[in-house]
Amino acid sequence: MAKVADPYLKVDPWAIIEEGFDPERNRTSESIFSLGNEYMGVRGYADEGYSGDSLPGSYFNGLNEQMEVGNHYKGIIRSLRYMVNSVDWLHTRISVDGETLDLAHSRIEAYTRRLDFQTGTYTREFIWLLADGKKLKLCFTRLVSMTLSHLGLQQISFTALNFTGKVDICTGLDFGMVHEEHGQSMWKEQQRGGEGAITAIMARTLTTGNQLFSGFVLKSSQALHTELVEDDRYIGRQFSLMLAEGEPASFTKLVVNVTGTDAAPATDRLWTKGMELAAAADRLVEEEVVADQASYWSSIWATSDIRIEGDPENQQGIRFCIFQLYQTYHGDHPGYNIGAKGLTGEAYRGLAFWDTESYCLPFYLFNNPKAARSLLEFRYKTLPQALQRGKDVDCAGAFYPIATIDGTESCDLWQHSNLQLHVGTAVAYGIWHYVKNTGDLEFLYSKGAEMLIQISRFYASRGQWGQRSGEYGYFGVMGPDEFQLMVNNNCYINLLAQKLFEYTLETVALMKAEAPEEYAAVIAVTALREEELADWDHKRVHMKIPFDPGSGIYEEHDGFFDMPHIDIHSIPVTEFPLYSNWSYDRLYRYDMIKQPDVLMFMFLYNGQFSRETKLANYEYYEPRCIHESSLSPSIHSILASELGKSEEAYRFFEFATRLDLDNYNRNTREGLHTTSIAAAWMNIVYGFGGMRSDGDCLSFRPVLPQKWTAYSFQAMCRGVLLGITVNAESVSFRAVNGGSTEVLIYDQRVTVDEAGIELPLAEGMTV
Repeated sequence: MAKVADPYLKVDPWAIIEEGFDPERNRTSESIFSLGNEYMGVRGYADEGYSGDSLPGSYFNGLNEQMEVGNHYKGIIRSLRYMVNSVDWLHTRISVDGETLDLAHSRIEAYTRRLDFQTGTYTREFIWLLADGKKLKLCFTRLVSMTLSHLGLQQISFTALNFTGKVDICTGLDFGMVHEEHGQSMWKEQQRGGEGAITAIMARTLTTGNQLFSGFVLKSSQALHTELVEDDRYIGRQFSLMLAEGEPASFTKLVVNVTGTDAAPATDRLWTKGMELAAAADRLVEEEVVADQASYWSSIWATSDIRIEGDPENQQGIRFCIFQLYQTYHGDHPGYNIGAKGLTGEAYRGLAFWDTESYCLPFYLFNNPKAARSLLEFRYKTLPQALQRGKDVDCAGAFYPIATIDGTESCDLWQHSNLQLHVGTAVAYGIWHYVKNTGDLEFLYSKGAEMLIQISRFYASRGQWGQRSGEYGYFGVMGPDEFQLMVNNNCYINLLAQKLFEYTLETVALMKAEAPEEYAAVIAVTALREEELADWDHKRVHMKIPFDPGSGIYEEHDGFFDMPHIDIHSIPVTEFPLYSNWSYDRLYRYDMIKQPDVLMFMFLYNGQFSRETKLANYEYYEPRCIHESSLSPSIHSILASELGKSEEAYRFFEFATRLDLDNYNRNTREGLHTTSIAAAWMNIVYGFGGMRSDGDCLSFRPVLPQKWTAYSFQAMCRGVLLGITVNAESVSFRAVNGGSTEVLIYDQRVTVDEAGIELPLAEGMTV
């Protein structure tokens, strides 16, 4: 893997720290220092404005715009939705004696910024060296509240180091933020004004009519005499702070942002709601807001922390990953999903992919089951769009989109949006995985079963019977490996469809026997017929699974074994990424794969394959994988660890937790790799911790990386919080919050309770 670190951040176990301002790395830092709370997110851009290379970004989950894509063939999308850059609620301009602060031109020293995992705050400070010799120290603090999702806080402190005078400030709300892909603001102002201490503005998106109210109140260590400032799509307040040498002066801006997707008739309601929340914010005490944020994060680390001894870089890295995963999503809003970049940038247009169920869901399932359910409820909420998409491609049932923000298909590459069928099976797997590990039958009966039936209908109508084999399968598809286009019988798709039919049939039978009222309800809403069940069972039994019994290798798709071979290590490093350096059609001519496909289903249904089968397939497919996807190395590391390939396991893991911190892919500037961050968590828990969650109960085969002296992690198991610690001599398990549960440890079934259990680290389990 041609990935090289570009380290520049200070290593700290509980924070990200940058010392010294580097304009060349500014956009990368803006991504890394992003804040979010699931509802809204903001990049780490300069409050005071910066005329150098920057992407000021402020994003809200669920707010989107629409663009036409000009396709005219049936079944290919003609418009798509994307996450839109929104209000700059941090907008501030600072001047002293007519000189304006701008780090692109101003002289500064002692620059540092810090993202604190324990307090959930972002701080930045430096000394401004003015042209006339004055020195002014500035400290910026911001947070987005994890408990009051509409609330953001900005605080700026000024200390005159060698003079007495004043600083002039203008701070406000700017809807003129440029959406980079389109080179313009995507907002039209609807209303502005104020009431008492509140200054507010509201706007709607140009085509979709999504609305956003933004209002703020100011608090200060001094009595403020402010003047209203108004401009195109902007409203703010201008004032001055008097500075005495050596004595700090500050102001705090408490901002309320409220989204709405209703059209114009709801404008008054949204404005009223926003003003009410802004009035409530005016009654808040800033210190209590900051303390509440720290308390929230304290509770998170008490249940979700991973501790690593002997490896400070990965200790910092994994805590950064956990911090960002909670910032991105914690389940308070079931209508939201997780975009590939979260709320940290505009790459991938803010769209969610199948990564949600296959890579992100496990983290939430074993740390915050409420959030795991909430993710699946997004798919239930958008079931009508999936049903319509099924009709668009001449099929029955629900065809879930490969890329979406609101449930509609938003991938404008037809070969992905029409051929990648595996999102539906990922949703079904997510339902199966969630119910198996939580026992939440209420969700299965009320929502999951309906989704399973409609997804099964799609797979029953999309497949065909082979002329010569007489087997059922899927023709003209693309699996998880996106370097194999328009293939027949992709093994991953076929096997996951087989599992889908099996689980749907089991669920319907279970409901019929044990939940007759819920069964009757789902039959009524889906109009499910007995002949459909028989058809699905017949197709399940006769599903084609490409497999070579002689070698024990599953063929990725029909004809894959006969494709021209290319030694991936012979490709010059200068040609990566291949998408940028090879002609598009050239990608599809070889047995080279982009990311795990066969190995992916061996991870998902790990317990159903023997060690020998996993080893044979790993040794065949790993040399053919170029890891063009940041999600790829984690699955290889997990399987390599299981198969005793210790050096490979750690090599694939090496950059997992620090992919963005050290900018391995040279694209962190576009936003964080949110789903890859979730894969980094899996790499430790499923890889080194050896956890498997596809069996009758959780099982563990912990190993200890040679570079580590010990590590610990936690996992929620049906209401019991398991604490697992691994060192050179032993592995210990304890029910942290009381209660007891059964698990497998090195294939030994044990009951773990509050007293805990300790076993020797199995021989050969150091990697």
